[in-house]
Amino acid sequence: MDKKQLAAIGEQLLTKRKELLAEVSETIGVLNQSQDKEELADFTDQSTLEFNRGFHLQMKERERKLLIKVEQALEKIKDGTFGICEKCENPIGDKRLEARPVVTMCIECKTEQEKQEKRNNFS
Repeated sequence: MDKKQLAAIGEQLLTKRKELLAEVSETIGVLNQSQDKEELADFTDQSTLEFNRGFHLQMKERERKLLIKVEQALEKIKDGTFGICEKCENPIGDKRLEARPVVTMCIECKTEQEKQEKRNNFS
């Protein structure tokens, strides 16, 4: 991967980090609003509020995990290890990195990991 491609991916990651941080702030705001409304809610409204709270917390957890991956990818760009498979230490394909810059394994290692997980789940 050349410097121009790496810089473009770095910018993409920085943008994604900014979006995720904004989404986390928004989610916290929604949760705070639902707590304020909770005191006034009847039983049916309470159920809806609990469902919505659970949904927002689930989304927040996904955002948190993705944010960690984005931060790790940015750190790898800094230390020069971005685009190297964490399992076999071979380069990860440029197209794979462009499509999903937070990946940590080449397609071969990821495919093998998924096959192993399937075998373990069916055992």
